[in-house]
Amino acid sequence: MILIADSGSTKSDWRMINSLGDNLKDFSTMGFNPYFHSSDLVEAKLKQSTEAMEIALSVDHVFFYGAGCSSANLNTIIKEGLQRIFKNANVLVGHDLNACAFATYYGEPEISCILGTGSNSCYFDGEEVFEEVPSLAYILGDEGSGSYFGKKLLQDYFYKSLPKEIAEAFHSQFNLTDKELVRKVYNEPNANVYLASFMKFIGQFKHHPHVKNWMVEGFRHFIKIHVKCFDHWSDVKVHFIGSVAFHFEHYLSEACEAEEVQLGSIIKKPIDNLVRYHVEYKISELEKA
Repeated sequence: MILIADSGSTKSDWRMINSLGDNLKDFSTMGFNPYFHSSDLVEAKLKQSTEAMEIALSVDHVFFYGAGCSSANLNTIIKEGLQRIFKNANVLVGHDLNACAFATYYGEPEISCILGTGSNSCYFDGEEVFEEVPSLAYILGDEGSGSYFGKKLLQDYFYKSLPKEIAEAFHSQFNLTDKELVRKVYNEPNANVYLASFMKFIGQFKHHPHVKNWMVEGFRHFIKIHVKCFDHWSDVKVHFIGSVAFHFEHYLSEACEAEEVQLGSIIKKPIDNLVRYHVEYKISELEKA
């Protein structure tokens, strides 16, 4: 049995399939990011998942693609935790950029982008995944992401730059003080997830001109840095995955048009397409090995 996981910083989607690609089980867990989570935590959280423990010993191969899994040392943190649960499996841990590229691959070179809790981009020629500029995470980077727009909201609220109706709604829902905000962002773990959690509130005002300006400008900022960094950006389609891209598709489309980008597919959850890619390209490799 083969287990495939696509993990952002907030949530992991898991799917178990057989060698024919038949769907045997779907479940979700928290997202695992080696910048914030240890092998022990990965093990402990999976032990709390009834679905994971039911299949733990019957899995032969695990393909885990996760946010932050960008080097051998970081990948080892996640791999060790997974291996303690899936004791009989060959475990492969890869970057979420690989999952992004695989999920949007339709047989021709592409640029594939993540716009979720964080953001990133890559070029995929069908053989190799290339990253031109790094993701600098939520403090220095993550342009166009949930954490990026969460910061915009919080900055405008506390700097008293929000339109009155948005500011009043924010105060009513959160009653957040500046001291509490500083504590949550600077002293508590998973600040990126906390910042991105405000996207649900932003979505309530997605048609407001103030929010529209945020979104279009933020997406254009992302495109200028993370799409136009590739030499042949104008020659290929640019695909996007992630909840922010999906829920604000109209503004993303507007930003792509303004930046003369060939917009490809926009996918909220890539697990279906990721499974398709593994069935077409990866399972045959396993069978030959």
